[in-house]
Amino acid sequence: MQNVRVGIIGIGNMGTEHSTMLLNHQVKGAQLTAVCDVREDRRNWALEHLGNDVSVYQTPDELIASDRVDGVIIATPHYQHSDIAINAFEKGLHVLCEKPAGVYTKQVRQMNEAASDAGKVFSIMYNQRTNPVFQKVRDLVLTGELGEIRRTVWIIDWYRSQSYYDSGSWRATWAGEGGGVLINQCPHQLDLWQWVTGMMPTRVRSFCNFGKYRNVEVEDDVTAYVEYENGATGLFVTSTGMAPETNRFEIYGDRGKLVVEDNRITFWRNRVPESQFNQEWKGGFGLPENWKCEIPVHGVESGHGGIITNWIETILFGRPLISPGDEGIKGLSISNAMHLSTWTDSWVDLPIDEELYYEKLKDRIAHSSYDENQAEDKTLDVKGTY
Repeated sequence: MQNVRVGIIGIGNMGTEHSTMLLNHQVKGAQLTAVCDVREDRRNWALEHLGNDVSVYQTPDELIASDRVDGVIIATPHYQHSDIAINAFEKGLHVLCEKPAGVYTKQVRQMNEAASDAGKVFSIMYNQRTNPVFQKVRDLVLTGELGEIRRTVWIIDWYRSQSYYDSGSWRATWAGEGGGVLINQCPHQLDLWQWVTGMMPTRVRSFCNFGKYRNVEVEDDVTAYVEYENGATGLFVTSTGMAPETNRFEIYGDRGKLVVEDNRITFWRNRVPESQFNQEWKGGFGLPENWKCEIPVHGVESGHGGIITNWIETILFGRPLISPGDEGIKGLSISNAMHLSTWTDSWVDLPIDEELYYEKLKDRIAHSSYDENQAEDKTLDVKGTY
């Protein structure tokens, strides 16, 4: 195979961006051959702008069964990802899925099982993993420069007005999105939180506020405390009701602390590890000598194009995936645990009880204000509108 024939399922904001990128030959080894969307206006756009060599279909099933593609990029609303991906794998296709991989971990586990059974390449669009800032943080942590991790803290706000939520009846509903700030705005940060540290929490205690600042049914303000196997602790705080916004990530270790803010890394490095200083210091009050280091970062974030290129190169040449599908479940496990902890008013161990989570989610879906059978915008492709 010299080129991978790619179909894009869902040509809303992100699907349009991906199709244009492929059409302009910005991804070597990839050829756009098909797209689909249930909306007639988007199909008409594709017919007008993508050329005669790109087939246009109405449904994912039609595209997947067309024999026009070797792999698909899924850019549809969250709940649809699992069924589409599993169908594609069963038809022998490779899959790249927009984030989040699914709404609940059971979906993603089934996606990974289908990918494994089919022997096909499965990747998730965690494009923030291509950011050299986070790649450098991961390198510093995993090579031991920071020493053993003791605490992580991420505070990130995404200001969203009521008019934003009112712009689509599916927004911020259990039936339409499957959650709020955790499932819509924070998947990249929840993924990076575990990716750069190489650690998943062992248990979570979370306090989600539902409709605290906006007239919504899902969480718009979250404070979560986690514990790790080595005894370290972590804090994740997020909201869509805070202005101005904050995005500050701190990692504390035996050898100092890293702070990521404004796309820069600052390392307060202890000259000797704190554990060593504590054993040797006999002067009562004291503090290890500490150096403030601005960490140089080289490279350019390749973003969505980088993840697509990596997926194509994995299919063609067997390159390691930057964001493999089996890791798509990790950040989602954390957000599911945060929901479940609030719903049960208790600690939640990881891995979570998937059936319990799904049962409680279904109850919220049943009482959701969103009815996809009646909503005028039920087919809206929300990718890229977070």
